Amino acid sequence: MSDAEWAVVRDLLPVPGWLSGRGGRPEGYCHRQMIDAVRYLVDNGIKWRAMPADFPPWPRVYAFFTRWRDTGLVTELHDRLREAVRTGEGRSIEPSAGVVDSQSVKADATVAHASRGFDAGKKINGRKRHLLTDTLGLLLNVQVTPASTTDRDAARTLLPAAKKDFRHLARVWADGGYTGHLTDWTAQHLGIVLDIVRRPDDVRGFQPLPRRWVVERSLAWLLRSRRLVRDYERRTDTSEAVIRWSMIALMNRRLAARHHHRAVPARAA
Repeated sequence: MSDAEWAVVRDLLPVPGWLSGRGGRPEGYCHRQMIDAVRYLVDNGIKWRAMPADFPPWPRVYAFFTRWRDTGLVTELHDRLREAVRTGEGRSIEPSAGVVDSQSVKADATVAHASRGFDAGKKINGRKRHLLTDTLGLLLNVQVTPASTTDRDAARTLLPAAKKDFRHLARVWADGGYTGHLTDWTAQHLGIVLDIVRRPDDVRGFQPLPRRWVVERSLAWLLRSRRLVRDYERRTDTSEAVIRWSMIALMNRRLAARHHHRAVPARAA
C-alpha cells in the first residue's frame, strides 16, 4: 500500500481484542505489513511459500489470513470500505438495487473433487463464482460453488443472505440463466423483484446490456488479480475471502485517489 492508501484503510481496520481490553496476545507484526503481504499474494498469484523476504514469514501471514477469514474480519473491512466508496459517490450506505451473475473458472489440481464440477455450458471443469453487486459494481455478497451448480440454485442461498444484510434491497437485475420459478420465489419469499435483462436475438458478438454490464465489469476486475485467474484454493470460503481481498485493494486505491484529488487544489490555493 502507498501511504495514501494506508491512511484510508487505517481508520477502518477492526480493532484487535488485546487493544480493546478483550485479552489475547499482542500481534508480532503490524497490520500494514500483513495486509501488504496478503494483497501481494492476491495480486501476483504466488504460492504461500513463495512470499518474498521483505514481508513477514509466510506461516505468520497465512495465520493472519485464516484468522481474518474465519472470524469475518475480512468481510468487516470490505464492507466498511464499500460504505466509504458509496458515501463518496453520494449514495446511501445500504443499497436498494443490485445485479447478480456468475463466472466459471478452471480449478487447480489442489481443488478437491467434492468442491468442483463441470459447467456444460462453458465447458469448464472447476468452480463457479456467484456475485451480487450494487449498481456501482461493488461487491455485496459472493458464493463459490462447484461449476456444475446452476445460477438459479445458487441464487436461492445468495439472495436470502443478501436480503438479511441489506433490508432495503428491492430489485435485482440478472441474465437469462435466472429465469423460471426463481422470479416468483424471490418476490414471494424475499420481497425482491428479479428483473431479467434478455439479450436481443438479432445481436451477434459482444454488446454491453443495460444493468448486466455492471456485474460483468466487476467479474473482469477480479481477473486482474492473478490469484483469481483460476481457483487454487482447497476450501470455497478461502476463495470467497480472496475475492474480498481483491475488492478491498480496488476500493482502497479508489478512495486514496479521491482523497489525493481533493487535497491537490487545497495545497495549490
